[in-house]
Amino acid sequence: QVQLVQSGGGLVQAGDSLRLACAVFGRTISSYSMGWFRQAPGKEREIVAAITWSGGTTYYPDSVKGRFTISRDNAKNTVYLQLNSLKSEDTAVYYCASDRQWRGNFKVVAGAYDYWGQGTQVTVSS
Repeated sequence: QVQLVQSGGGLVQAGDSLRLACAVFGRTISSYSMGWFRQAPGKEREIVAAITWSGGTTYYPDSVKGRFTISRDNAKNTVYLQLNSLKSEDTAVYYCASDRQWRGNFKVVAGAYDYWGQGTQVTVSS
């Protein structure tokens, strides 16, 4: 059984930083692309970062480019999301997810991911 267990998050001030972690059990992340999504109240879930299974390519939408960084530690089977220069509009529940395709390129749509973390709240006060 595959499980993604998230940690990190919380309440911070605008301009602060946070790091989210996603420990994966039952699946070796070195063979799967991983993504981080977020969902704010009343909005659809959107991707904020993705990384290929090889770690060689990353993706960020313009809204977070230059502020967020996705990384992976294959030895710990864990994916991270570093959030810097946080803004109030970054407030949302953040989810990590594993691509359903073995050694596939990263995807930007939620439907391409088959296992999800439990979600963690990030609240940025201005």
